[in-house]
Amino acid sequence: MNNPNGHLESIQQYLVAAAPEIGHINKIEKFSNGQSNPTYLLSTDRDRYVLRSKPGGDLLKSAHAVEREYKVMKALKNTDVPVPRMLCLCENEGVAGSIFFVMSYEEGRIFWDPALPRLSAADRSVLYTNKIRTLAALHSVDPGSVGLQGFGRTGNYFERQFNRWTTQYRASETEKIDDMETLIHWLTQHIPTDDGQNAIIHGDFRLDNLIISTNKPDIEAIIDWELSTLGHPLADLAYFCMCLRMPSGEQISGLQNVQRSTLGIPSEDEMLNSYCKLRQMGPIDDWSFYLAFSFFRLAAICQGVLKRAIDGNASSKKALQVGALAPRLAQQGVDVIEAI
Repeated sequence: MNNPNGHLESIQQYLVAAAPEIGHINKIEKFSNGQSNPTYLLSTDRDRYVLRSKPGGDLLKSAHAVEREYKVMKALKNTDVPVPRMLCLCENEGVAGSIFFVMSYEEGRIFWDPALPRLSAADRSVLYTNKIRTLAALHSVDPGSVGLQGFGRTGNYFERQFNRWTTQYRASETEKIDDMETLIHWLTQHIPTDDGQNAIIHGDFRLDNLIISTNKPDIEAIIDWELSTLGHPLADLAYFCMCLRMPSGEQISGLQNVQRSTLGIPSEDEMLNSYCKLRQMGPIDDWSFYLAFSFFRLAAICQGVLKRAIDGNASSKKALQVGALAPRLAQQGVDVIEAI
């Protein structure tokens, strides 16, 4: 969907039947942030909602699965995991040109800088604690208890994900990145033996995918579930912890050169210990693999953003800048394995 206003009448007709509580649409405005699935603010005569759709153009296989986003958030409605309320999923591409869903608009703040400069040290500490607690809560949900037992394959998660992202990286490759080749070779040789852990994972659990309460450091909702699946929970944890090793001031900001202790931000060891305590599990083995894999995966995602930008199908005007991060992320992944 490139311009929902061009389908306003048919969208309105669909919503009257599928979600009458939404009311009459007054305006549809695109959110400027986000690199993948186009997302719009839907203002009606009753309230505000969010419409999220697949982008237009040729898409990589299995990418931009908004229907999976809808399914997992709807399933998590009555758990301890905070999610928006799902209203309807339209799988008829004739209505708006692509599949879309509508969900509640959650009031709150979205922060992009993990240093959280606008918060006090006390609030930073509480928010980071809440992020780890929320992630642990997600990973503690039994998929079968919420109807998600078939939401993804089980077993050999990292082997399957490595193959998936290698394939997607190759499909979107625009030039050779030596550090990506190094990472691909190393990861192939160091995939841990499957330990049987299986959970609902978000796939993109980071600060800017959390809506924070307006006046306190609480998490109102986790958003952007496009990459969610059943998989190994440490993939989410390592991905979240990448920000501790990434430089500040980048398109994707990090905390590498920040004095975290003076800001009230816990160390990596403190985050891991807190998570393990909440999940009632022992110390984490193979942590370097999980981190290196996370850098590889994010580099592959950024490369996909670059390819869509080159092809004219990117969702954000910043797509070229985000895509250009792929070599830097690959280098940081190599730094992880060279430090072992």
